[in-house]
Amino acid sequence: MTPPTPTQESDYPEIMQHHILDFWQQRSEGFVEGCTQKNLYWISITSSTHNKAIVMVNGRVESAWKYQELFYHFFKLGYDIYSFDHRGQGLSDRIAEDQQIGHVRSFSHYVEDMATLVDYFKLEKYEKRYLLAHSMGGAISTRYLQVYPNHSFDKVVLSAPMFGVNMSPILKPIAPYWAYINSLFSSKPKYLTKNREYQAKPFKVNPLTASEVRYTWFRSLYEDMPQLKIGGPSAHWVWHALTGAKTCIKNANQVTIPTLLMQAEYDIIVSNKAQLKFMTLLTKTNKASRLEIIKSSKHEILFETDEIRNQALAAIYSF
Repeated sequence: MTPPTPTQESDYPEIMQHHILDFWQQRSEGFVEGCTQKNLYWISITSSTHNKAIVMVNGRVESAWKYQELFYHFFKLGYDIYSFDHRGQGLSDRIAEDQQIGHVRSFSHYVEDMATLVDYFKLEKYEKRYLLAHSMGGAISTRYLQVYPNHSFDKVVLSAPMFGVNMSPILKPIAPYWAYINSLFSSKPKYLTKNREYQAKPFKVNPLTASEVRYTWFRSLYEDMPQLKIGGPSAHWVWHALTGAKTCIKNANQVTIPTLLMQAEYDIIVSNKAQLKFMTLLTKTNKASRLEIIKSSKHEILFETDEIRNQALAAIYSF
């Protein structure tokens, strides 16, 4: 079966303001208590005629609200949709007193939260269950698959997964220790990098996507819903994120389901070298896994121009 044509940039305002807006109103939503008593926001969009489901796990600073276009596409293909906001971002409880700081006390909290939500979604009724994860969500999903080997997912797609952060060769060996030391000497979460409160970069210099209409849409979403905004990471977040990413690679052989890793050719956010290292280890024990390089793509593969995004969606669908 040939999948329907995805939403195209030429029709973007009309589709987003009418079809997808109407679709988004169909969602169920709520909160579930995660570990350390933090409330986690979730959404689902389901149909009684669907027998397969996708759980979308988003990246740092993101929210389920950002993925309306993608959800619309896969719902039309017959998939029920489930997603959630990680602790410390989106509509879930924030961790730090300063609501703009990206903070987590332990990377394992993300993984435990995901396990709680997957259980809450009660996916056993579906014939097929898939994970689709982007960036930091890719690392969280990988650790979930490694830590919970009795999960019920059939396949996983990792979009530009955060198995390492793109940084200069000089900083790379010292960054984890620098973050760790900073976290030790800080009584409360503080920004580690030059990035502070949320600030949208002009489209022409943004490192995320070459699609102006999609970039403008999700930046407008954050202006319309300022409660979604989040700024730079804390030292504690950097330390635990780098440690969690490294653990993903170390335990690659513990991911046993078919895995598609989509690598953004022009990514400057996460490390493509770390992704290749992960895949080299994974394919030794998991022969049903493969790498797909999405040509000309920046980090946000699923928010790219039509030519790039269509390539990625076709790869996901065929997989």
